[in-house]
Amino acid sequence: MLVLLFGYAAASKLLDIPQYLADMHRQPLPAWLVGALVWLVPLLEILVCAALLSVRTRKAGFWGAAVLLSVFTGYTVLALGGYFGKIPCSCGGIIKGLTWAQHAWLNLTFFTLAVAGLILEHKEVIAIHRDRRKPVTE
Repeated sequence: MLVLLFGYAAASKLLDIPQYLADMHRQPLPAWLVGALVWLVPLLEILVCAALLSVRTRKAGFWGAAVLLSVFTGYTVLALGGYFGKIPCSCGGIIKGLTWAQHAWLNLTFFTLAVAGLILEHKEVIAIHRDRRKPVTE
């Protein structure tokens, strides 16, 4: 689910770059930061997808997803609370049509999935470590 979310989010931004750029430049952020985020956000979303697809990097992918979703959720909560005034969503595709409250719930749901993935990865590592310590008898 996280791969689908981040893959879709990155693709929808990159497939409609003019709209994405316009939306990003209307964000209440310094211009230098927006200039960096325009390319950094989709790149990070793609990197998270790639990391989640490999067993060797999956834990890093879950961490990346959790961090990105934390940042996105914090921004969404501030927008929902009216901290920035009225601002456009710079998300792409169908996600762009969500209200700020729906964004917050979506982000929290996927954040929970990322944390669950981290917990499961941790339990798997513990189980593998325990199995390696057992003596092999034949």
